[in-house]
Amino acid sequence: MMKRKVWAGAITGVLMLSLLSGCGGSNNNNAANGNAASPDATKGTNAAAEKINLRLYTYGTEEAYNWKHTLDAYHALEPNVTVELVQLSEKGDTQEASKKLDLEAASSAQMDVLMFSDAAGYAQRVALGMAEPLDDYIAKDGYKVEEDYKVDTHLDGKVYALPGKFNPWYVLLNKNQLDKAGLAVPTDWTWDDFADYAKKLTTGEGAQKRYGAYFHGPQAGGWMEFLKLKMENQPQNAEFLKADGTSNLDDPNFKATLELRLRMEKEDQSSVPYSDMISQKLAYRTQFFNESASMLLIGSWMNTEIGGTEKVPLNFNVAVAPFPKNNAADENGLTPVTTDYVAVAAKSKNKEAAYKFVRWYTTEGQLVQGKNIPAWSKVTSDQVEGIIDTILAGTKNPEKVDKKSLVDTLVASKASAIIPPATYQAEVYKAINEEYEKMILGNQDVDTTVKNSQDRVNKIIAANKK
Repeated sequence: MMKRKVWAGAITGVLMLSLLSGCGGSNNNNAANGNAASPDATKGTNAAAEKINLRLYTYGTEEAYNWKHTLDAYHALEPNVTVELVQLSEKGDTQEASKKLDLEAASSAQMDVLMFSDAAGYAQRVALGMAEPLDDYIAKDGYKVEEDYKVDTHLDGKVYALPGKFNPWYVLLNKNQLDKAGLAVPTDWTWDDFADYAKKLTTGEGAQKRYGAYFHGPQAGGWMEFLKLKMENQPQNAEFLKADGTSNLDDPNFKATLELRLRMEKEDQSSVPYSDMISQKLAYRTQFFNESASMLLIGSWMNTEIGGTEKVPLNFNVAVAPFPKNNAADENGLTPVTTDYVAVAAKSKNKEAAYKFVRWYTTEGQLVQGKNIPAWSKVTSDQVEGIIDTILAGTKNPEKVDKKSLVDTLVASKASAIIPPATYQAEVYKAINEEYEKMILGNQDVDTTVKNSQDRVNKIIAANKK
């Protein structure tokens, strides 16, 4: 892992990076209790204790996080503990929230529980000493983060936060077009299968053409997930840089991703051309919901929209498939994931009580909240289905969503190991994006693209070591 000192003083770089970026459990009904104490077991444990006030700093809005209901449930469980919500952004703007959080950390304000919205923000603030290591508490409770949660939050061998919500990437499919082409909804498939589906789903010509797939990126150094498709479904080294800060572009899966993109766009002509996406400023929602493309690779933040909304209605049936694998024998379900990193503030004077809340919130509390799929591994398929029912009920046409395929995909999904982003990650993204554009626009071949990307990234790494 990168040494923590590499991160010192780099908040600005991380915030720039954030701007560029955008559950297999048991069916045992008691699984919701997992390794956390059940409500009956813990209720009133602080009955003889003094009153404790915890301050929770969050970017999450009431609408998105159901805070009042969630915190009321915890207060009923622990009557001597009050969790005070500190809302860092009324509109849920993570950039605004991050800036305010840093200002609060530099002040004498009481801080007990902190929420970070992405791996970069989490790693950066750990390096600045804002979060307390949780390993001793975890060892005392007798569980392992990598087993109890579907996101492994280790940094430099220690755990500084537990994951809350779980937003894996998946593939949205136009079920009507699948049926028309005689294709089944995939439950375990490879990138070769994905490309084959895209080819079979491509119909028409010119303005009437319906493409099999749409890739929203990369563009201007953002949405770089689409240039590491065959790297992201690996348990380790799923990024352009390795954990030690060296380039990972010699991974054959980087070249294989470029070849996949080139094949689908140029040879099969089954994916929307990159030049169209840039020149027409295409939006991924309209490309899918207007039926210009039959498959969309995207994050499961789309759960709240796949049943259709007032702005983007749904006029066909939708199914969901897992992130494709490289080889049939590979582990199923590994995919890019976003989550909330919930930490105990290093300056908290009530660290044990803060940890107890963090553990509850990231386990039973996620079920109480009922707004997101939890990263907690002990969540059952039935519980995930209940949350999905609630989410889909907020859409215009939930009946058009193949709920089983959605639930099965979410339950099977899991994240690869976190690699703390470098402070110069934006430079790396920009260089790779520029080389990709030369290739996809016909100005250089794949081998030249790989070599130029490697050379430029190595120069960026070397320049930042000085």
